[in-house]
Amino acid sequence: MGLKVILLFVYALISVALFVTFDGDIDVWFSFLLSALVLAGITVYHIFVERVYSPFMSAFIVFTFLFFIVAPMVQINSFEGMNPTFKNKFIYDKDLAIFSNGLIVLFNVIFFFAYLFFKKSKRMAYVPVFKESSKKTTPVLIVVIAIVTILVFLGSYSFVIDELGRPAWRPSAFSVVTFLIWKKVFFLLPFAGIILCFQYFRKKNKKAVNLVTICAVFLFLGLLLLWFKNPLVEKRNALGPLYISLLFLAIPKLFNTNIKSLFFLFFTMIVAFPLSAILTHSEASFKEILEQPSIIFDHMKGGGIASAFNTLNYDAFSNIMATMDYVKEYGFSMGHQLLSAFLFFVPRGLWKEKPLSTGELVGNHLIDTYDFTYSNLSNPLVSEGFINFGVVGVIIAPILLAIVLVRAVAWLQSDDYLKKMIAFYLAIHLIFLLRGDFTNGYTYYIGAFLGVVIIPKFIRTLLEFFMYKQKVWKQTKALQE
Repeated sequence: MGLKVILLFVYALISVALFVTFDGDIDVWFSFLLSALVLAGITVYHIFVERVYSPFMSAFIVFTFLFFIVAPMVQINSFEGMNPTFKNKFIYDKDLAIFSNGLIVLFNVIFFFAYLFFKKSKRMAYVPVFKESSKKTTPVLIVVIAIVTILVFLGSYSFVIDELGRPAWRPSAFSVVTFLIWKKVFFLLPFAGIILCFQYFRKKNKKAVNLVTICAVFLFLGLLLLWFKNPLVEKRNALGPLYISLLFLAIPKLFNTNIKSLFFLFFTMIVAFPLSAILTHSEASFKEILEQPSIIFDHMKGGGIASAFNTLNYDAFSNIMATMDYVKEYGFSMGHQLLSAFLFFVPRGLWKEKPLSTGELVGNHLIDTYDFTYSNLSNPLVSEGFINFGVVGVIIAPILLAIVLVRAVAWLQSDDYLKKMIAFYLAIHLIFLLRGDFTNGYTYYIGAFLGVVIIPKFIRTLLEFFMYKQKVWKQTKALQE
């Protein structure tokens, strides 16, 4: 109960501070209030009513609160002058802000009721069963994946060396397809190996722990953390889901309830980073802040917290508005934008007319129209739905999201560790997926899915096939004798 009280107190404190200090138009204020009330209802359900463990809902709540309430209200509050603009150079328009909040409310309401509806479906809530025959092949599978991992290490050496020496601003010397295959698929194979090792260690009625399996764990961990997935070669939006998933795998009790997962994500993303920014940028001493807490509230209008949220890292709300501006000029794409995600595996060299990701498309629009200088922008699922099919798209997108997450909830309960862990990985990755753009969020997760689930499952199927053939051969030989 203690975590719930602390979380709700801080949640309410931040919300009150935001709305008390908001200097924007009153109708914009009410539009944010409506959005906040809807999210508060979802939060209460998740904390007090939902019985099934769902870190997906925790991530959804934290994302919405941070990117659609806290960040835009702080940004609007910090505007000065006659032509207020966001960091993406888009000019603030109160009518567009109200309409954006309307779309967000619609998206969240549809998602919540679709989530409740599909959770009641026995088919959607069916928990996958891990076959007994598959359990027998796990030790051999671990050895095979260890060998494949070593081959990946040798084959990717030049790629990783190039990544280590490449500045963030310079494009990779390798093609996009090669880049994705290495970083998003094969580099996650050791993660699958670690998962299988933990599944083997926790298996009931097993024999003594195999020394080979212990060695495999150290091999996988060493290559994964020091070579394949370290901060020098990978972005934080990919490292976060991986590192937190490893923590969940090793110590599941840290995140095994809704309040624990919500508490962790909330205080990590909404409290810790902005608070550090306030303390860093404040001219007051720590003692003065303790004696006069109102100093923190003064920063709601500028200073530390404004500098923390007035960056392109929190551009989701303003990019919804920019997407509307793009649609006003060019019209809806009628699903064309989705092709860049669902057909990501088709090289642009073979498909010259392959659509740009929505973030880049809207970024180019901001460059052409508002003299912006950067096109690699986010684009939330809300505006991804809108740019494709308008309001209808904003209704369809949350329904599809609810279906995926309800199925992931079922996978999270499975005793098949590969499915369990890729489901948890999705929960943390969800913040990046919701922020967008959809092409990158979808592609990166599908890559992880291939590396963690599909390739190991394929190898396991081959092993079971050969073991079955060997068994049949032995039986046939015995009968002949």
